[in-house]
Amino acid sequence: MINARQLILSTLGAVLTAGTFFGAAGTQAADAKEKPRLYTYEAFWSVPRAKWTDWEKDDPASQKVLDRALASGALVGYGADTVILHSEDGTTHDSWWSSLSIAGTLNVLDALEKAGPSTAAPLSVATKHHDSLWVSEHYNWHAGAWKGAYSYASIYTLKADAPDNALDLLADNVLVPLMEKMLADGTIVEYEVDTQSVHSDDPNMFALAYISPTAEGLDKVNAAVRATIKSSPLGGAAFGSFVDWSKHRDYLTRTSATYK
Repeated sequence: MINARQLILSTLGAVLTAGTFFGAAGTQAADAKEKPRLYTYEAFWSVPRAKWTDWEKDDPASQKVLDRALASGALVGYGADTVILHSEDGTTHDSWWSSLSIAGTLNVLDALEKAGPSTAAPLSVATKHHDSLWVSEHYNWHAGAWKGAYSYASIYTLKADAPDNALDLLADNVLVPLMEKMLADGTIVEYEVDTQSVHSDDPNMFALAYISPTAEGLDKVNAAVRATIKSSPLGGAAFGSFVDWSKHRDYLTRTSATYK
């Protein structure tokens, strides 16, 4: 039987070994060409249930603005989400768009605000609202459009004593390889590892988000995550040593998304 001291030493050894592994792999990753930053503006809304149908109707004026921005290259993607698992005080809907510059996201916001009265009417039924501006250097997608897809977002918070490059280590060596495999076989159509570009929440927070075109895809990703942790205990140990699990939260939504 392993006593407490042996368990602590064993876990510490795994974490230190993982750190050595991550350090070597991280050096290799640093040699790869860095992606441009992906910025995503996301507006969250709380809408009374009786108004959901009205809210979810297509808005021609907004659609025109988004399609024009996508065609011009100002945006690389846009979409909207409807929350599946509701909380008492949480939001029910969100809309978002992504660009390779902050200016791209904000110029589209300005254009939507100037689009006319048709964009304002649904907004009057919302009881709560807040926005986030996300940034990612770890992402990928397939071009196309999807309706009735599923988005899964896992929110994590790094521990105060996590190394400064903890997120890059986790992304490059655990999260991105797994997501790229799921993207390659069509299980998911997009993923990103986000932090807030403007910190309205904990600066140590980050999110892993992905879109699956089917509910079965969610099962496949979850199974792949379990298999990855089981087959790579060092990665699992390092993940656990970096993250404050007491602050972990997950969000599941139905998604319409278009990517260029």
